[in-house]
Amino acid sequence: MARCPAILIAAPASGQGKTTVACALARLHARQGRQVRVFKCGPDFLDPHWLGLASGAPVHQLDLWMTGEADCAQRLHDAALTADLIIVEGVMGLFDGQPSAADLAQRFGLKVLAVINASAMAGTFGALAWGLQHYREGLPFAGVLANRVASPGHALMLQDGLRDPAQWRGALMRNEALSLPERHLGLVMDQELGDALERLDAAADALMDTPLGQMDVDALQAWAVDFEAGPVPAGFPFKALQDQTIAVARDAAFCFIYAANVDCLQAMGAKLVYFSPLADESLPKCDALWLPGGYPELHAQALGGNTALKASLAAHAQAGKPVWAECGGMMALFEEIIDTEGASHAMWGVLPGRVTMQKRLAALGPQQLALAGGTLRGHTFHYSTCATDLPAAARTQAAPGRTLRGEGEALYALGAIQASYFHAWFASSPDAAASLFLKKKCHD
Repeated sequence: MARCPAILIAAPASGQGKTTVACALARLHARQGRQVRVFKCGPDFLDPHWLGLASGAPVHQLDLWMTGEADCAQRLHDAALTADLIIVEGVMGLFDGQPSAADLAQRFGLKVLAVINASAMAGTFGALAWGLQHYREGLPFAGVLANRVASPGHALMLQDGLRDPAQWRGALMRNEALSLPERHLGLVMDQELGDALERLDAAADALMDTPLGQMDVDALQAWAVDFEAGPVPAGFPFKALQDQTIAVARDAAFCFIYAANVDCLQAMGAKLVYFSPLADESLPKCDALWLPGGYPELHAQALGGNTALKASLAAHAQAGKPVWAECGGMMALFEEIIDTEGASHAMWGVLPGRVTMQKRLAALGPQQLALAGGTLRGHTFHYSTCATDLPAAARTQAAPGRTLRGEGEALYALGAIQASYFHAWFASSPDAAASLFLKKKCHD
C-alpha cells in the first residue's frame, strides 16, 4: 500500500483547457521542489510531452481497457511510493468513452477537479458544475476551476452561481499566452516551440493566484489516496528479445512513442538504438526496425529526399529483417503521400501504394489486433487513407462493447515487414509485441 495525494483533472468536453491546467499544476509544484508524477487517461501521444516537460518525469497512460486495470493499479502504486503529488489528466469529457475518466476516478478513488471553459457563460457555470459533480452517484469531487474568464467581475458571477461555494477552486483569465498550440492530430510538440517552458511557467504563475494554486503540502492531503499494487503479471517473457537490437525512428516526423512501450521492449531484453529519418543517412546496426507514428506528411519532402536512408531501409527489408511500422511509420513506407492540396510527395517506396491526406478524421477509437503470439490492445487515430494492392494479412477488431464503421484497420505484410494504422500497447500482450520484432514470427 502506498499513500499519495492524487487528482484527476477533467472537463465537460474536449477543448476546455485540461492539459493547460494539468501542466500548470504540475509545473507549479515541481518548481517548489516536489516530486510530481503525471498520467494521461486514455490513448494519447501529444499531451504527455507537455505533461512530462511540466513535471520533469515520464508520463504514462492509464486506461481501464487498453492498458488494463492491473497495469493502472501498478503504475499508480509505483508512482505513489516516491511522489508528493499525482496528477491524472482526463480524456474528452468526464463521462465520455467506454471506459471513461469518471470510471477511472471511481475505480481508484481519485477526486475529480472539473475545468470549465466559462468564456461564454455566467449562471449556467454553476449548473454545469453541479451536473458534473452529481451526475454519477459516489463520484469523488474536488471542485471546479473556471477557465478563459473575461475579468474579475466575471469570475465573481461564476463563483456566485455555484450551489456549494466550497467547490470554487478559482479562475484563470483569458490569456492567449497560456494556450498550447494545436494542429490536426492534437497539440503541437513542445520541442517545436522555443518558448515551451516559458508558456508552462506563465500558466503556473497564473494558477498561483487561485485557491487551487495556493494549496500547500498539508492542504494536498485532502486528496490523499491509498494505492494497492496490481497483481504480478504471470509468465512475462523477460528474455523474448534477448540479444536483439531494435532501431527506433525518433524525431519530429516520428514522435508517437509510448514510454511504456519502450519499457516493455527493454524488459524483454531488447537493446534500443534511436535514429532520425530526417537527419541520418543510414539505419544504425540492428536486428529489427520500429517506425512509430508521427507527422510524415509535415516532413514529406525531407523524408522523400533522404535517398541514402531510403536505400538503407530497402537493404534492411531485403535482408529479411523485421520491420514494425505503425500509422505514420507505415505512411512513410508507401510510394507517395498526397497532401490535402492534391500535391504528390515521393516517399520510401518499400511498400506499394499511396497515402492520401484527408481534411477530416478518417478513423478513431480503441481496437485490438490478434497475432500469433496473442492479442494486442491499442487504438487508431489518423487523417489519411491508403490505397495498395497488398492484401490485408489481418484486421483489427473493435474493443469490447464497441462497433466499427466498416472494416477494421488492415495489417499489411510483405516479407518481414508488418505495417498498420493500428497503434499497439505492447504490455497488453508482450509475447505478441515480441513477435513483431523477431524473424521467426514474421509473416511470410
